[in-house]
Amino acid sequence: MGCASSIHISDRVVYGGKESEDAHSPQQTNTTQQQGNPASGLPIKPSSCKTTLTEVQFGPMKLYEDQLQVLLVFAKEDSQNNGFYWACEKANFRCNVARTPEAALESLLEKHHDLVIIDHRHSRYFDAEALCRSIRAVNTSENTVIVAVVKRPDREEASVMPLINAGFNRRYVENTNMMACYNELLQLEHGEVRAQFKLRACNAIFTALEQSQEAIEITSEDQVIQYVNPAYESIMGYQQGELIGKEIIEVPKSEKNKPDLLETINSCIRKGKEWQGIYYAKKKNGDSVQQNVKITPVIGQGGKIRHYVSINRPLNDNNRTDKSSERVQAESQTDIQPSKHKDRRKGSLDVRSTTSRGSDGSSQRRHSSMARIHSMTIEAPITKVINIINAAQESSPMPVAEALDRVLEILRTTELYSPQLGTKEEDPHTNDLVGGLMTDGLRRLSGNEYIFATKQPHHLPSHLTTPLSLNDIPPRIAQTMENEDCWDFDVFNLEAATMKRPLTYLGLKIFSRFGVCEFLSCPEATLRSWLQVIEANYHATNSYHNSSHASDVLHATAYFLCKDRVKQSLDPIDEVAALIAATVHDVDHPGRTNSFLCNAGSELAILYNDTAVLESHHAALAFQITTRDDKCNIFKNMERNEYRTLRQAIIDMVLATEMTKHFEHVNKFVNSINKPLAALEENGT
Repeated sequence: MGCASSIHISDRVVYGGKESEDAHSPQQTNTTQQQGNPASGLPIKPSSCKTTLTEVQFGPMKLYEDQLQVLLVFAKEDSQNNGFYWACEKANFRCNVARTPEAALESLLEKHHDLVIIDHRHSRYFDAEALCRSIRAVNTSENTVIVAVVKRPDREEASVMPLINAGFNRRYVENTNMMACYNELLQLEHGEVRAQFKLRACNAIFTALEQSQEAIEITSEDQVIQYVNPAYESIMGYQQGELIGKEIIEVPKSEKNKPDLLETINSCIRKGKEWQGIYYAKKKNGDSVQQNVKITPVIGQGGKIRHYVSINRPLNDNNRTDKSSERVQAESQTDIQPSKHKDRRKGSLDVRSTTSRGSDGSSQRRHSSMARIHSMTIEAPITKVINIINAAQESSPMPVAEALDRVLEILRTTELYSPQLGTKEEDPHTNDLVGGLMTDGLRRLSGNEYIFATKQPHHLPSHLTTPLSLNDIPPRIAQTMENEDCWDFDVFNLEAATMKRPLTYLGLKIFSRFGVCEFLSCPEATLRSWLQVIEANYHATNSYHNSSHASDVLHATAYFLCKDRVKQSLDPIDEVAALIAATVHDVDHPGRTNSFLCNAGSELAILYNDTAVLESHHAALAFQITTRDDKCNIFKNMERNEYRTLRQAIIDMVLATEMTKHFEHVNKFVNSINKPLAALEENGT
């Protein structure tokens, strides 16, 4: 048996076979404990156990459950009462016993028991259902689990609805066996009682929601409003009763949003992705308020979306309604929102740092960094310049507008300060010589695109879709890769099927689909050897930067390369460079960050002068591994200038994975790819 639990019997205490009309004091109760239990004749050891807290995980919260408190309500002591009493002792639960409804309510108000077990077998002593209703009428009993002990049915099984209507959570068919009582208590502890314990913790969460200064709205899966906090009421001018139970579409919308914005938001969140962006909400008085909105789908039972949580934060400049601010807002919605549709599989958090609400730094509140990243992207100086020019074009004469178009073309390149030859018509030999000195034979266009300074003929196929033979891949692995062209492809299944060698097999499949061997003029055996040696140089001991991560990035890269808007901007050489860069981008990663290596004074940090240490190492090692052995040299049959172009593109892509370059690359992408394509589509070209 475990340590004895303290037993306080209210109203009547059974001792020595006699009943006393008054309740014993705690000192008398302890004396009773030590002398023995009259029903069994067994001595009860005085309680010497220390109270232990049980750790319970509730989502991101870690809760600590105290020793369970049980109240037994039995009009008289019998074998069923003693069975539960001894079961409480064995389970190390604190136990009180009450003989009357009045004593039970008094004990409940004092002790706030987690579990109440009421004898429902003998109606002549007290009305168990009336007692249950009385307990439920007490505010503090909301999360109390109440069990009815009922007689074993003689004939037909009775309905439990009367018990449920009275407020009982569960019934227990009488069984005096101590192990049966003990098992019932354990099931209750880990079932109903544990669930009610978690529900009690929700009060703290709702208190946080009520105190939050951000407007919070929770809707059902059908977008019916279920909760709004006081901050929402204050900002929007509505009362809770005016909103709760209404569908989102019934709430008036602001006319300042783009017509297709709501459709874009719904399309995103219904796929289980977060959406964040600028949105105009309409207040009850008809005014529009500009807000930074983040909508998060909440996945519930069955893996389905059960709720949507919307966090709305008014912007500081929400009163500005001039044309230029509306234009910037519209462009930010068009250009930036696609990058905010985060997929759950990446597990990325969204945090934004807001401006201080007070005059001192201590009142500054922090959210997640992703929103700040996009905010900084919009505020890049080159983007501001392009937006100003776009605005100026609207009211400019045709010659000026055409000149500004040429200015925009220049600004959307990356080599703004690189020297260029004024003309190439006078002396082509001199131009080639000077151009070679200036550009090292290559001229950058934008981002990671390159062309030869002199137009060199090359044997690039018009499209890379001819598959190579993959008959040597085992059927089980081939079956795992059947949907590798879908976003929902599970790289972990492939990792298990290939014994943690997913990169070789997935690389063969994807490279074959894009016709990489045909483009490189290398045999499939060489590609296989190259993939094997690259994968061998990924550290299997790394929990993240391993060959499974490289496979995941390769799959995502291939997926995006198949999108129509991407295909319009890329040549076959760009596709091949992207696939190779994705394969090698973290090769020989030590599992430590650049900052760690620089602070530790590692050899790599010294070699690369504390600048893009890991990224430089990944790119350099990839080419070292590839070119030192002809058996795995996938570049050996390429024409020299073509190889230099491909090599430079791969290096640039790998170096671009260094996060300090993130803002620059996103700005280049927005200004050099997204906006020109959008303009072409708008013009119907």
